[in-house]
Amino acid sequence: MNIGRIATAMITPFKDDGAVNYEELERIINHLIDNGTDCIVASGTTAENPTLTTEEKLEVVRFTVEKVAGRVPVFAGTGDNETKYSIDMTHAAEKNGADGIMLVAPYYNKPNQLGIYKHFEVIAQETKLPVMLYNIPGRTGINVEAKTTIALSKIPNIQIIKEASGNLDQMAEIIDHVADDFYVYSGDDGLALPLWAVGGNGVISVAAHVIGNDMQKMFTAFDEARHEDAAYIHRAMLPLIRALFAQPNPSPVKYAMTKLGFDTLNVRLPMVEMTDEEKANFDNVWDTYQAKAKNFN
Repeated sequence: MNIGRIATAMITPFKDDGAVNYEELERIINHLIDNGTDCIVASGTTAENPTLTTEEKLEVVRFTVEKVAGRVPVFAGTGDNETKYSIDMTHAAEKNGADGIMLVAPYYNKPNQLGIYKHFEVIAQETKLPVMLYNIPGRTGINVEAKTTIALSKIPNIQIIKEASGNLDQMAEIIDHVADDFYVYSGDDGLALPLWAVGGNGVISVAAHVIGNDMQKMFTAFDEARHEDAAYIHRAMLPLIRALFAQPNPSPVKYAMTKLGFDTLNVRLPMVEMTDEEKANFDNVWDTYQAKAKNFN
């Protein structure tokens, strides 16, 4: 399934009392669609999925599907390190109208490659929805190896991988050995253009909350053989991308969104709001980026 060039791993806004702020969530949904997002991933890591209750996870997906109203695809993060729970969440997401599901590799219990394969295979067999695999060793403690992804790509409804290993060689190996209808997306904003250049399909992005249109300009410039323009945008973005991950995600991007007028500062423990010093450092990077962005073509 082709989900465009940029899918945004969407944040979940919270009220001061910790409840999900659905009014603000609707504003964020519309903002993303209007600013370069081709697909929304709801209830993933950036959504603070680990601190959402099961009921909240399901409602965030249902609400997102309702408010998107078919304008872009909506993928639901239904992955867990318990296979049965993942299946139950997948069934619920399908019932709530999701266009696809995202399955993170089983974390903490650290299965071997056969266990990873079986986990994904069993869940995929339980749904007709397109499946996006999610490999992020820095969070899960395990790497979904290229050979495992290639084998999983042969399962008809496993159609996408969000590759956040940071290993461009591994991603290129996957691209070399999968069919044209299997899509490889970077899970790291900083590798969006390098992966695109070697045949990847785009990025599952956090930064697109605030620079989605600029990222689209970067991809377009590359496709139009304006490689110097694409490289300039890429280099300009890198300090901002680093700033967006200088503290644990999603605290920095939630702060960044306040600069666009959104009420998104609140996070749930164990995440914490950035300190005043961290915000000041971010502000400096933000201002420098905005000055450079005026020159993007």
